[in-house]
Amino acid sequence: MSQGTLAIDLGSSSTLVGWQAEAGQPGELLALPPICRSAVDPVIPSLVSPTASHPLLGQQVLDAGLDQSAERDFKALLSQAAPPPAARQAAEALLDGIWARLPETISPERLVLTAPVNGFIHYRQWLQNWAERQQVNEVALVDEPTAAALGAGLPPGSLVLVLDMGAGTTDLSLVRLEGGQGRAMPMAQLVRFAGNSVPQSQRSLRTARVIGKAGATVGGRSIDRWWAAALGAPQAPAIAWLDAAEQLKCELSQMEQSQVVLQINGQTRALKGTRRQLEAVLMEHGLPDLLQDLLDQVEAAARRSGEAMDEIDAVMAVGGGSELPWLQNWLKSHLPGRPLAVSQPLAAVVQGALAMTPALQVIDVLQSGVSLRCWDQRLERQRWHPLFWPGQAWPTPQPLELILASRAGQNSLELQLGTPQPASRSEVVFVDGMPTLRRAAAGDPGVTLWPGGETELPLSAPVQDGQDRLALRFGIDRERQLWMEGEDLATHELLPRRILGIVE
Repeated sequence: MSQGTLAIDLGSSSTLVGWQAEAGQPGELLALPPICRSAVDPVIPSLVSPTASHPLLGQQVLDAGLDQSAERDFKALLSQAAPPPAARQAAEALLDGIWARLPETISPERLVLTAPVNGFIHYRQWLQNWAERQQVNEVALVDEPTAAALGAGLPPGSLVLVLDMGAGTTDLSLVRLEGGQGRAMPMAQLVRFAGNSVPQSQRSLRTARVIGKAGATVGGRSIDRWWAAALGAPQAPAIAWLDAAEQLKCELSQMEQSQVVLQINGQTRALKGTRRQLEAVLMEHGLPDLLQDLLDQVEAAARRSGEAMDEIDAVMAVGGGSELPWLQNWLKSHLPGRPLAVSQPLAAVVQGALAMTPALQVIDVLQSGVSLRCWDQRLERQRWHPLFWPGQAWPTPQPLELILASRAGQNSLELQLGTPQPASRSEVVFVDGMPTLRRAAAGDPGVTLWPGGETELPLSAPVQDGQDRLALRFGIDRERQLWMEGEDLATHELLPRRILGIVE
């Protein structure tokens, strides 16, 4: 029985499974009939139809004609703090079905899962809970655009910008591939699940550094809804409308005009459209503003890291939406002179995840950062002091040291943490169930308070007003957990390390 690494890329519309027998060996996509399209087409439709005995999965749903009532588009819901039970159950049923249908000739000793950038923490928690039930020694997680960059096969040192437009999300990531010898510099140990560390070889350590990333909950299915409405669909379109709109959208990626047949409620209707009309819909709904916001966030992270956007070696467009000519033209116009790669857009992510071999190490970065609310004595008001900025590498190599003063008679200090929000020109809102891009209000970016309230640090000995009281050290571990330890400068009492929460 062959041992190796299994990679699963759960997508909003399709899912792929990859297998790599040994580190350094080429990976392969696994066809898992009857839930994949065919014995030679490994794509698994992300569909689940509950039945009395056992759920129908993927291609089984299509073969049974139950796609109109099946659970679909559940991946985006898993990025929410409290995903709907139906979405969680459907996703777990699909992953369970994949695991049960793995060939008997393979035995995964390592499982790599992919996750979107937006909502990474909540999605990670759900995946961790599922992965703990599987009989596998090591489990790792990598964000999807980073995995796509690793699957590009670019030489060491390459700076890669990846735009991943899936069915439910759009992610942008800037990745530097570094170190080692060979044709591709993949990464590993992005996170550690179930208490298992991903092993790494000190003899041939190679790293990939994520410089900046940004994401939004708008993707190919959002475009399908916009396009269906433009074609005359009702306000709450049926699945048949969305599928027909998607089919026409895909055909317009290959030709200037086309038509498809819509069959609904026993009636047949021809839907006609042109590429120019589709692109006008994208413009009308603000997709250029959204992409510009994501690019601005990544560019700001690049500047903080000392990287220049004009040094990008390649631009990758992956995911189903990457085949849109409008999207490719947008990338070419905003990043002129860089080669654009859109080959194997569906397989790029899972191939990159397979590249996370045990001989690799990960250096990832924070998307949002974390700030501490403190009293500004000069301004005589509360303000947010950044602890770790967006783009900060984690795990942190050195702790951040901070000295806090107290007032006379103060018997405790309260630490209040928050996540700074990016200064975006647009935001995603849902109007009558349709994702809509709306111009964001002007003003300073806000801070979202961490759940759980304040952390209280008791002070036992009296001090003078304004005297330095606590020397605190903050850091981020391999689980993306923010930890704190320190010393009471008045009593010289050591404050033991404590976990404050998960940093985004």
